[in-house]
Amino acid sequence: MKTPKGGLVLAAAMLAGLLLSPLAQAQTASEDTATASKLTKRLVGDYGYWSKYQTPSYSSAQIPFGMLTHINHAGVGLNPDGSLSVPTGFLEPALLRKAHKAGVKVLLLLGGDFPALEGFPGLLDLAVGNLWTFISENGYDGIDIDWEYPETNEDRETFLALMTALREVFPRPSYTLSADVPPWGGSGYDLRGVEPLIDYYNIMMYDCAGPWTDDAQLNSPIFWDYHDPQPWECEPGGSAQQAIQIFEGSKVSPEKLNMGTPYYGYYYTNVHQLFGVCPNAAHTSDGNCDWAVLTENYGTYIKQRINQLGWETFYDPIALVPYMLRTDGEAGFITYDDSFSTYYRTWYSDWAKGLGGTFMWSIDADYDGHSQDLLDAEYAGSLKPTE
Repeated sequence: MKTPKGGLVLAAAMLAGLLLSPLAQAQTASEDTATASKLTKRLVGDYGYWSKYQTPSYSSAQIPFGMLTHINHAGVGLNPDGSLSVPTGFLEPALLRKAHKAGVKVLLLLGGDFPALEGFPGLLDLAVGNLWTFISENGYDGIDIDWEYPETNEDRETFLALMTALREVFPRPSYTLSADVPPWGGSGYDLRGVEPLIDYYNIMMYDCAGPWTDDAQLNSPIFWDYHDPQPWECEPGGSAQQAIQIFEGSKVSPEKLNMGTPYYGYYYTNVHQLFGVCPNAAHTSDGNCDWAVLTENYGTYIKQRINQLGWETFYDPIALVPYMLRTDGEAGFITYDDSFSTYYRTWYSDWAKGLGGTFMWSIDADYDGHSQDLLDAEYAGSLKPTE
C-alpha cells in the first residue's frame, strides 16, 4: 500500500507491528462468544435484520458477541399514526438470548416518521406506549433513535420531548437510550438539553462520499485533507477529528460519544483519481454523480480487490484512509476503510480523544463467510492499551 506521491507508506509490516497482539486477542474473542468481554469502552454493532437473508447469511449464528458491548437491532419504523412497522422476519429470539448470555445489551434501532409527532402530545404518548409494549414483550434493553435529521425549531422541541418521554418510561439503569447524530452536530438535536436523558450519542462519521457528490470524495476521513477541492460536500464535520471538535464545542461529555466507522465503501465507476469529477455530473438533473456510484460491502467485494484483480490500494497521507485505483489506468475509484484505518480511528477516538466508544454500520458488511477483518481491528483498537 502506498500513497500516489510515495510520501507515506503504510505497508503490511506496519499493520503487523501495530495490530499483531491486539488482533490475536480479537480473534480469540471471536472464536469464544461466551467469553467475558475485556472491553472498557463501548463497542456497538448496528445489526440489520435483513442481513440473515444475504449471501453469505449473517445472523445471531455468526455474531461474535464477545467482541461487543451493545447491539442496535435495525428494521423497525415509527408510522405517522404512532404505531410500529415491524417487518416480517424481524424478530430473532436467539439474538437476544445469545447476547444476554454474553452480557451484551440489545437496543431496538428505531427509524421512521418522527416529524409526525410534532404538535400532537397524545400521539407521542401513543408511540411511546407502543414502544413499551414491544420492548417489554420481546426483552430489548433500550432504544436507539435514528432520526435523520431534525432541523427546525419544532423538530428540536419534538426530539427533546421524545427523549424525555422515553426516559420516563424506560428508566436507568434497566434501559439504555441512545441517538444517532450526524458528524456536523446539528441544532435540531438540542444536544445539551438531551444529554441528561441519554446514555450516549452515535456519531455517523461516514457518507462524505456517495452518489450525492459530483466528485470522488473519501467516505470517512479520520483527518481532513485540505487538498479536497470541494470541501462543502463534506464540511462541517468532514472528518473524525472535526466531528469530535464540533461535539466538544457543544459541551457534550466525551464519555457520551461513540465514533462511527463504515464497513462499506463507494465505487465511483467513471473517475480516475481521488477528487476526480464524475463526467456525467455535468448532465444529471441534480449535478451529482448519481448512478455512476455504487455502494459495496467490505467483506464480499472490497476485500477481494485490495492490491489484486486489477486494483491498487493507496493511502491518503493526511486523512489516513485508503482508496483504490485501477492498475491499467481505466476509470475506477473505490473509497473504503481497511483494518489499519479502522484500528487507528478506534484508537484515536477511544484513547487519544477519550470518547466513550465506537460503533459501525453495519456489523455484517465486513463478513466474507469466514472472517471479519474490520470488526477484529475495531475490537483490538477498543482494548485498553498496555502501559
